[in-house]
Amino acid sequence: MADVTYSRNSHLSSNRLHQRISKGTLYKWLSWIVPLLVLALWQLASSVGLIAPQVLPAPSKVATTALDLAKSGDLFVHLGVSLLRAAAGFAIGGTVGLVLGVLVGFSPLAQALLDRSIQMVRAIPFLAMLPLVIVWFGVGEVAKIFLVALAVLFPIYINTMLGIRQLDPKLMELAKVVGLNWRAIVRRIILPGAMPSILTGVRYALAHAWLALVIAETLATTRGIGFLAMDAREFLQTNVIVLTMIIYAIIGVVADASVRLLEAHFLSWHPNYAKGARK
Repeated sequence: MADVTYSRNSHLSSNRLHQRISKGTLYKWLSWIVPLLVLALWQLASSVGLIAPQVLPAPSKVATTALDLAKSGDLFVHLGVSLLRAAAGFAIGGTVGLVLGVLVGFSPLAQALLDRSIQMVRAIPFLAMLPLVIVWFGVGEVAKIFLVALAVLFPIYINTMLGIRQLDPKLMELAKVVGLNWRAIVRRIILPGAMPSILTGVRYALAHAWLALVIAETLATTRGIGFLAMDAREFLQTNVIVLTMIIYAIIGVVADASVRLLEAHFLSWHPNYAKGARK
């Protein structure tokens, strides 16, 4: 009787697992089918003349433009320069934001000294700071990297600070009771507990980094995806403009997927993230 019950329970568990996997596979397919359907409708509308090529070129035209730029090597030059600028700005701004977030999150004194000033700077519209940045750094690479770093700093700072502040104080008390040293407390309690919020800040910071890069590459420059778009605007090359938009979209999707991989790695202990990873 026990064997029959165990076999029945195993069969039910297997069916539930199969249904869960099937539903997860269906959702993954749907996430790709919708963009492909949009492309197909876009191509069809362009082919029958519903959309003028001067307004929005067909996907096939954009693909041909991408192939031509790739063959000439210009596409990879501009893309490489933009990626280097974004990576340098993200590394600098992310490091500063993380350090400030940790300091303010832990120390009431650091909060009193730093937080209000940081929030005041964050409230200044990004474009309003552009003239001052040009006065400080000119229109060279330093100015572009500084703008990206500034855009990245605030999302990581705020989410790091909030992640640390939202930790359960009882966990800290328990760690002290069991005799954990400060390094063990940081490694086992603080970092894992704040990591969901920190990675959320990283995702927002990636979006802000590309937004800042687009603005930065409108300054006097001859390389970069932003320059490619601005140069195409001067000659009314809508196919190149749309191509740069697609490149930004692809980079954004890849960056977001990378953060999701980090979440799956660092947050495997968290039931919500573990459930999402299984799906």
